[in-house]
Amino acid sequence: MDATQALELERVAAAARDSLTDEMVSRLSGTVAEGMDLLDKVNRSGVTGALPAISQLVANGDLERLVALARTYGAAQDAMTDEMVARLAETVAESLSLLDRLNRAGLDRMVGSIERLAVVLERTMGALDAANLEMKTQPAAGGGVGGLWQMMRQPENQESLRFLLAFARAFRKGT
Repeated sequence: MDATQALELERVAAAARDSLTDEMVSRLSGTVAEGMDLLDKVNRSGVTGALPAISQLVANGDLERLVALARTYGAAQDAMTDEMVARLAETVAESLSLLDRLNRAGLDRMVGSIERLAVVLERTMGALDAANLEMKTQPAAGGGVGGLWQMMRQPENQESLRFLLAFARAFRKGT
């Protein structure tokens, strides 16, 4: 550095010293002290260990999504009135009470009964469909006592008739 540059640097330093007021110096020293205190707190808290994770969150956009999620949660919290919270709590309590009553009433047994009924209905519908198809493929009955006699000679027809009569008797007793 030559003499003219040194002289200029000295003049700039003197000008800066002359232009600083006592208030500016105290504010500057206060700012520096607060900055050093903040830096000390950051080092003690271990934030420096979290910086790589925070950097990764920023890089892939997850931090922005977390902020949006937090804003949504905050907006929902702000939007809910005390009445809404009370009604929601009442609905949850009533739902739990209903589940308890259904459980005590034997809902599991009722569901089992419904499942068995569904199997019986499915078999019945299948049998009705099969009978309907069989009736369509056979020739029409000739009628008369001879046709009835021929039909009644078959053992499976007699068993079916016996079953229907037993069912009818049991049905009448139940009503």
